[in-house]
Amino acid sequence: MYKVMIVDDEPEIRQGLKLKVDWESIGLRISGEASNGVEALEKLSAEPIDIVITDMNMPVMDGMSFLDACHEQYPELRLIVITGYEDFHYAKAAIRNKARDYLLKPVARKELTDTLANVKNELDKERHSQDQAALTQWRLSQYYMEMKEHFIIHLVKEEIDRESVIKDRSRLFELDVWEDRDVRFLAAGLLEREVPNAEMERTPDKFRLPFDIISRECAANYRGRIEVFRDVSYPGLMHFVLLAEEAMELEFSETLRQSVNTYMGFELKLGKGQPVSGFKQWKEGYISSLLAWYLPAGSTEGTAKAAEGQAALPEHTMKVIERYLIRGELDSFRGAIRQELRQTAGSQLRFVKVIFQLYLMLENMAQESRISMESAEQLWLRPEMTLSLDSVEKAESFLMRIASKIEHKRQSDSEETDPSLILAAKHFIDENYMYDLNLTMIAEKFNYNATYFSEMFKAKVGKTFIHYLNEVRMGEAVRMLTTTTLNLWDIAELTGFSNASYFSSKFKRMYGITPSDYRLQASEKIDSEHPKK
Repeated sequence: MYKVMIVDDEPEIRQGLKLKVDWESIGLRISGEASNGVEALEKLSAEPIDIVITDMNMPVMDGMSFLDACHEQYPELRLIVITGYEDFHYAKAAIRNKARDYLLKPVARKELTDTLANVKNELDKERHSQDQAALTQWRLSQYYMEMKEHFIIHLVKEEIDRESVIKDRSRLFELDVWEDRDVRFLAAGLLEREVPNAEMERTPDKFRLPFDIISRECAANYRGRIEVFRDVSYPGLMHFVLLAEEAMELEFSETLRQSVNTYMGFELKLGKGQPVSGFKQWKEGYISSLLAWYLPAGSTEGTAKAAEGQAALPEHTMKVIERYLIRGELDSFRGAIRQELRQTAGSQLRFVKVIFQLYLMLENMAQESRISMESAEQLWLRPEMTLSLDSVEKAESFLMRIASKIEHKRQSDSEETDPSLILAAKHFIDENYMYDLNLTMIAEKFNYNATYFSEMFKAKVGKTFIHYLNEVRMGEAVRMLTTTTLNLWDIAELTGFSNASYFSSKFKRMYGITPSDYRLQASEKIDSEHPKK
């Protein structure tokens, strides 16, 4: 709602103007009055005003001097001049100072309303243009890029949110057009090389930053058709999601390969996932690219075509196996993985895929439990290690060793209520506050009864789960209010609140003022720190 100030030396005139217009219906609000130009300038310096309605014949500072001062100090201010004198020099002064309109007393109700409505429409268009420019600038910012990347990682690694949430976020991050398109994931990593002792320091893990930069620069040439992201679970890899266009895939792959070889002196390995359609399938597409990258070059069936195939185990089977481990049922877990390994033992490619698929699940659970994986347990570092797991017994032993570590950590946390568990839960909330979180879901994620977890969280953190979650969300909302021009709907959406109305009520309850007033106060504070022009 835009703010209006009426400037006239006669109180009854000011009152009459206020009564002539239904201000709220046209999106305006009377924010102040002044009896002369000097008083009006003082109020303008103390509070932002959008529209000024002013008389010309006033004491202390007349209308012409006031218009000159407004034009110099507040060039964006909309001015409407009202006077009872049909004198051309008044009109000339109004035109010189870019007054929006020049009205003669007595002003008709419809004439004033129409003039104000036109000014309001102009302000709307200008604000929309500024918002679009600010949105464009925000979309170019590092903060936006990080949030967009986080959203993509959420799609490929976590459970899908409500469809409405995914739809709104994909629109905000300009990914909504991808929902109905076939896409393909690529996993890219630098290959280890046989090098002389003098060059032993040139290992891929020491070149992650330049690899990251080159990957992003190559992807930037395909804006709108390729997105790039990094998954912290695999620090040596870069990941890409591409619109499934064969010519572009080949061109991009070759460009990236040549850039890495030319500027870094490394060979590049690419894992090409299967084409998928729809955000619900992105997780499967992502896993298939990881499996394709992991397949050792020595696999007798590891052709490019085979590498693009479906994951070896369907998702419902993986969920059953994962549930055994979450419940601590190691015998059932062992039996399930042994059965799947035996069924695929006749095909080296499928056998290797099963090992990697199970390993990816275990690695993710280990990371959530903050378990350090030994070098010999990190298959992504040495995919060729899988060739040594050439029997059901060897593969089972390798996977069970990691599963046992996860279960041991779970029991240890349960017995000692290890502070690291609460730290892990807080870290998860801090990283995922923008999604639909609830106590039951968090408790299950960390293998606890919801009631017990709630009591433990409050005892360790000093506040309830929902209180902590709201504080994290509000902290991020405050940052957005003060550093972006995003509207309240977008801010509510990005901070995990169900809608702008609920966000506003929670914000006012916590801070005592509305989000809009908070943003206005923050803006005024910033303005006050800079000298007036």
